[in-house]
Amino acid sequence: MFKKLHLRKENTILLLLVIFSLAFSFWLSFKTFSYSNGSMEIATKAWSDFASHIPLIRSFSFGDNIPPQYPLFPGSPIRYHYLFYAFVGLLEKIGLRIDFALNIPSALGFAGLIVMIYCFAKKLFDNTKVALLSVLFFLLNGSLSFLEFFKDHPLNKNTFFDIIYNNAFSSFAPYGKGIVSAFWNLNIYTNQRHLALSYGLSLLAMYFLFFKIESKKNNWKLGIIIGVILGLSFFLNMAVFLMTILLLIAIAILFPEKRNIALVILCFAGLLAYPQYHTIQTGGANFKLMLNPGYLISGNLTLVTFLNYWFFNLGLHSIFMILGFLFAPKRIRKLFLCFLILFIVGNTFQFSVEMAANHKFFNYFMLIGNMFSAYSLIYLWERKKIFKPLVIVSVLLLIFSGIIDFFPVANDGKFTLQDYQQNEEINWIKENTPKNAVFLNSSYLYHPASLAGRKIFLGWPYFAWSQGYDTTGRDMVLRKMLNPSSEKDLCSLLKENDISYVSIEGYPKNSDFSINFNFFNSFPALYSAKNGTSIYKTSTLCEKI
Repeated sequence: MFKKLHLRKENTILLLLVIFSLAFSFWLSFKTFSYSNGSMEIATKAWSDFASHIPLIRSFSFGDNIPPQYPLFPGSPIRYHYLFYAFVGLLEKIGLRIDFALNIPSALGFAGLIVMIYCFAKKLFDNTKVALLSVLFFLLNGSLSFLEFFKDHPLNKNTFFDIIYNNAFSSFAPYGKGIVSAFWNLNIYTNQRHLALSYGLSLLAMYFLFFKIESKKNNWKLGIIIGVILGLSFFLNMAVFLMTILLLIAIAILFPEKRNIALVILCFAGLLAYPQYHTIQTGGANFKLMLNPGYLISGNLTLVTFLNYWFFNLGLHSIFMILGFLFAPKRIRKLFLCFLILFIVGNTFQFSVEMAANHKFFNYFMLIGNMFSAYSLIYLWERKKIFKPLVIVSVLLLIFSGIIDFFPVANDGKFTLQDYQQNEEINWIKENTPKNAVFLNSSYLYHPASLAGRKIFLGWPYFAWSQGYDTTGRDMVLRKMLNPSSEKDLCSLLKENDISYVSIEGYPKNSDFSINFNFFNSFPALYSAKNGTSIYKTSTLCEKI
């Protein structure tokens, strides 16, 4: 009877968690991206990232992007993990409005990650309190960024209102002030919509490997299935794929009884991932493994700066997850060591042109680190009453920064971006140009051709640069075409780069470049927008060449 009541209670808690996870995840997704009266409404803190995501989505829904190219740097195979956004594009293509097409899989992925954190922690420590606390620690980061908050908002009688009306992150390194990085708050999941799903699937694979595959039974079929799913996830998130491979290698080393099945998963994952990796390499990817210790403090790395940096970024987790490691049984400690590999690798190597991209290693590591912190706190709570005040204060300190960082997301405003129903230029391009057309653009962000699903010669350089493309060289070519020395030189470059159309902003103040308006005005425009933008067809510009 007692077991039935206990099981019913556990099932009720899980059901309530699932309901909360879905409700919170859908709120978070639609809060940061929605659609109204033919216009997209994008949160200000997501504005820059969505300038890359929306063109990618539209290249699959309104355009023709098979085989995939990066629509902001066309001409070679894509180097970005596009699978999630291709799926969103497919949903829009079959009739789902873009906000639903993006937000539904985003919310389900985030909710799935929350539920996986609970289930993994519950199974690992056999304690519901630990599992729930692990979820809380995931949602509300434990950094010491609240110290930066109080530098700008000294403690006073209005502190409560300073917190709930706050609309700026207290610390936003390396892009803004403070030592605490920008990658601990919910902003990374609202902006990188594929990330939560990637972590959730990887954690699900680890869950099956640790808790569902018994060493004495024949589980080859399950191992093959996990390997196939993992291999297919390469283009869902390449960084998370790499981390999962590292975890499998660590498991094979530290858990001999899991070695054979881990190797089976590795083999099938590798077989399916290699063709995808080869595609990136044939596109000229310059991703190289580089030794660069110290992550964001690599230029000032000492033992003191290293410990200081991670104490501020991890807060009291840096203490309590170590205590959790010491309190835990030997087998569970070995699991922690497997995930510790991610922290070590992220602090040692650089995998792309941007070191900040290593944040994914630390975010994944802390999914488990939070569980060990939660375990140590519950361990102390249940041992002696004298520890209870310490635990209460510690939990409050561990979620305080997360509470403060929640409100900039909740209070964030939105930019309104007209879509093809409201913008005649986007609609004209969508209806009157080939789906695989490439436009020479004279502005970067949210170019009408991008919103119509067409490719543009060069989008905002940071996006393509961070993926290893030669944006400097392409920028020089673009500027030559916008300021041509002759019709012959322009046409030579247009044809060389397979550019079908040229879009010229009507007014210098609207353009990101210097443009020879007199040259282009001497040709008949195929289309002229009300804002003064003119679109020319390459064949018309070059008909005499």
